Formats: sequence, C-alpha cells, structure tokens
Amino acid sequence: MAGRFGGYQNEIYLQGLAGQTPPMTTDLAALEEAAAAVLTPEAFGYIAGGAGTGATMRANRDAFERWKIVPRMLTDATDRDLTTTLFGAEIPAPVLLAPIGVQSIVHPEAELATARAATGLGVPMVLSSAASHTIEQVAAASGAGTRWFQLYWPSDPDVCASILARARKAGFTALVVTLDTWTLAWRPRDLDRAYLPFIRNEGTAIAMSDPAFRARLQKPPEEDEATAILHWIDLFTGTDHGWGQLPLLRELWDGPILLKGIQHADDARRAVDAGMDGIVVSNHGGRQVDGALGALEALPGIAQAVGDQAEVLFDSGVRTGADMVKALALGAKAVLLGRPYVYGLALGGEAGVRHVVRSLLAELELTLGLAGHRTPAELSPSVLRRG
Repeated sequence: MAGRFGGYQNEIYLQGLAGQTPPMTTDLAALEEAAAAVLTPEAFGYIAGGAGTGATMRANRDAFERWKIVPRMLTDATDRDLTTTLFGAEIPAPVLLAPIGVQSIVHPEAELATARAATGLGVPMVLSSAASHTIEQVAAASGAGTRWFQLYWPSDPDVCASILARARKAGFTALVVTLDTWTLAWRPRDLDRAYLPFIRNEGTAIAMSDPAFRARLQKPPEEDEATAILHWIDLFTGTDHGWGQLPLLRELWDGPILLKGIQHADDARRAVDAGMDGIVVSNHGGRQVDGALGALEALPGIAQAVGDQAEVLFDSGVRTGADMVKALALGAKAVLLGRPYVYGLALGGEAGVRHVVRSLLAELELTLGLAGHRTPAELSPSVLRRG
C-alpha cells in the first residue's frame, strides 16, 4: 500500500497513457525558471529576489546540500503516514503554506486561489497580513480549511487589536508573528526597477479594510489612496518591537502564538520564557539580512534549546521533499513551503498551487519511505550525515 500522497506519481504515469502530461514541471527546483517566463520582470524580481548579493539565499540552499540522507533497508516502510499534530490539531502532513504577501502580482485570484488549493489538500495556509484580499474574503475561500494568520506587527496598538480580532472571528486558529521584517532590507533587484508593490496599493487589502486603520485617516482610501498608502507604510515598517511587548500579543490572541524569524538559540529560549507556543526558524527566505547563515544551520541548535517546551517549525530554502525530510530530521515538527507554491500560482492559479503542493507531498512521502521510515516521528539527526 502506498501512502496517501505518493500515489500522485502513479496518477501522473497513468495519465500518460492518454497522452496527458502534468500541467507544469514536477521538478520543484525548476519552477522558478518556468515562472520567470510568465511573470513581469518586476513581479518575478520581487518574489524571487533576496537581500543584497543574494548570499543568504545561496546559503539556504547550500545548507541543505551539506546534509545527506542515509537510507536504511528492510525496514517495512510499505505503509507510510505523514499525519502530524500541531497544537492539538491533526493535519495530514507536516507541511504548511508559508505566508507570502502581494500574491496579486502573480495571479489575479491571489490568496483566494491559494486558500482553495490548501483546503482541498488539507494543508494549513498561513495568510500574510500583506495579502491582496481581506481576511474575510480569504476565510470564505478557505471554507473549512485550517488557516493561520501572520502578523507584521503594526506600531498602532488599536490597529493591531482590530486586525487580530478580525482574524480570530474569521476562524484563523494560530498567530505567526514575523520579527525579521520590521523594515525592508536593501534589495537591489527591486531597487533597480524602483518597484515596491505596496506603494502601488498591492498587498494592503487587510489594512485598507480595517475600521481602526480607516479611523486614523482624514479621508477614506477610496478618496485619497496616496495618503492611505503612506500611512500603511508608516504603521507597518520602521518600528522594531521589544521582548517586553510580547504580553500585549497574548492579551489580543487567545490561540497559539509562534515567533517567525528566530535564528539564534538564545532568542528561542527567550521566546519560550515569554510563553510563546512555537518558533519558526527562518531568515525570510534570504530576503532580509545579506550574508546571514543558512536557516537550516540554525535549526538543530534551536531545536535542542527549545526541546519539548514549544513547537519548532522551519522555513527558508525548501524546494523538495528531500529538503523537508532533512528539516524534519534536524528537529522541525513541520515545514513551511514558500516560493514554489507561488510559482505554481503564477503558472496555473489554484490548479498550479495544487499541483506543486501535491508534488512536494508525494516526494516527501516517497523519500521518507525509500530512506527507510514510515512516519515523520521516526526521523532524527541520526538519519543524516553531514558531508
């Protein structure tokens, strides 16, 4: 018996008998090149680009290449189960769709298409607070799907409270607070084109629809868009919060809270001491600090520092199912997939996202089994060798 997701491989081969091939490449690492051919240079540069010279993006991939899977034989891995439990809720695989904003620059349906694809596969989606559609619109598209909300922490407490109240009312169950993007890094690919989506009113839907935000404006955004955009930028960039402000978030959110952007074990311990429920080890896909360590390099030490006191998730540089096996083995409870699904969105809308995620889940499950394991819980650093 194959696992739940690995059967996508056979489905593709059987469709070949009818002369059908997949809607786009099954090589998740090759999606970037395919997406570049259909996106505007500005949109592609924004999604694919990183900080500075791109050294951290390269470091993310190099970190995965340094770890090698050591397969084991005759382990009775025929039946495999990727089911994972996070914060008491069962999900079909240790995979979530990472929060990525301004998806309208790659496809008009943007986060709505992503939400429908995620719900159809049972994979949780993390909605960016820089989304192109409102919280309520994405919740409606998500339906019964598991959904988390990501917060770029605004400097206005009333706006923060209002946005989080809307997210809870709309059925978002966990809060992911991004810490590493309180101001934008130096990004030459965007700067050379003088391109920032937000000043073009892309990715501002959640704030523009928020009553507390609108109350701060002399005129509604519909009458004075430029002033509203500048106020949005002022609220969501330029303010670095402190550890002492975390209790405010706990007052505003009664579900699990995860801190995203942790890369040092001491920060992980401080998060636990502050009562946070989870950590996302991440360097924002190499988009914030040029010359930083690959996120995977930080994962083992953070997982060891945290132990079972909080859930440790991983993000940054994931391109394949084998990458996910490595991250899970090094201590992640689940992994967030970022750019690849957005490339799928660009290439095929909802169907493109679904194809990319199904491909990744199939490869994850097949790699897990071929390495000699039946469940993610069996993975540990001992299944890898650093080479």
